[in-house]
This record gives sequence, structure tokens and C-alpha cells, in this order.
Amino acid sequence: MASSSQDTSTNNDELQCNNMDTPEDLDIFVKELMDNMQTRFNRLSDTIVGRIDDMGSKIDELEKSINDLMDQAGTEETPSGSLDNYAGKGTPKC
Repeated sequence: MASSSQDTSTNNDELQCNNMDTPEDLDIFVKELMDNMQTRFNRLSDTIVGRIDDMGSKIDELEKSINDLMDQAGTEETPSGSLDNYAGKGTPKC
């Protein structure tokens, strides 16, 4: 459906372009076209920013859930240098 409305918009633009008699008409047409493009860009930008915010919220929720599960399991976050002890490599440090 979106493509048919875009096709109609394109056809209207072509008709308007063919009916321009003066440079002022062309100027008005270009200004309207630029305004239309700016509106579409702003709408798309807002959509992208909204989706990024949603993803950030979901990542925060996931991190909280993982931390809650780790607390329930009774584990603690391990320092990066002591991962060898959990992988069975090296000797445990006491």
C-alpha cells in the first residue's frame, strides 16, 4: 500500500513539474519537495531513535534478569583474571 501512495505522489510531482511555466513555479516546487523530504527524514530518524531506545531498554532488562539469575544461583561475578579456575585450567588460587 505504501508504494501505491508513493507512486501517486511521484505522478503528482511529475504533473506539477510539467505544468511549470515560470522560474517562480519551479522555485516553489523545489521548496515543497525539500520540505517533504525533510519531513520524511525526520519521521525516519525519529523511528530509528525510538527503536534504538527500545533496544537499550531490552538490553537493560536482560542484564537485570541475568544478574537476578546469578544471584539466585549463588554465583558472583568473576574477575577477568580468575576465569582459568572455572575452565579447569591451571591451579586454583587460594
